[in-house]
Amino acid sequence: MQYELTARPPMQPVDETVIARIPSMTRALAMCQSLSGLDDKSFIGEGGVVKDAAQWSRIMNSGQHNFPQDQLNKLMDKAGNEVPMLWLMHSRGYDLSSLRHRETEMERRLRLAEEALARSEQKRAALVEALSGRLAA
Repeated sequence: MQYELTARPPMQPVDETVIARIPSMTRALAMCQSLSGLDDKSFIGEGGVVKDAAQWSRIMNSGQHNFPQDQLNKLMDKAGNEVPMLWLMHSRGYDLSSLRHRETEMERRLRLAEEALARSEQKRAALVEALSGRLAA
């Protein structure tokens, strides 16, 4: 049994105006690959998005074959950008500038620990200042 890692690699930012000019999901998939700088072979075969080169070619070049929707996350992770998802949201009328990532449990723990550390540092600085004032008097 193999478990999927929930951590995602950092994604390359893509300008909203670029997304707005993409005419179709097929072109969004092609843009996703293009921005990655990876060749077709990176998305084909074991560990890829599709099993064979002919299927990939039919998806990307002619639109004669449908992209396997369950592989969309894998495509974006491998490519390092989220162009297809952003295109879909834009095509459905969402404001891309107001989107934000949801905080993971690990990110929440880290944020809380950093906040607690900052509060402790403030208290320490206040104590040092108070003690320095007493010693000078």
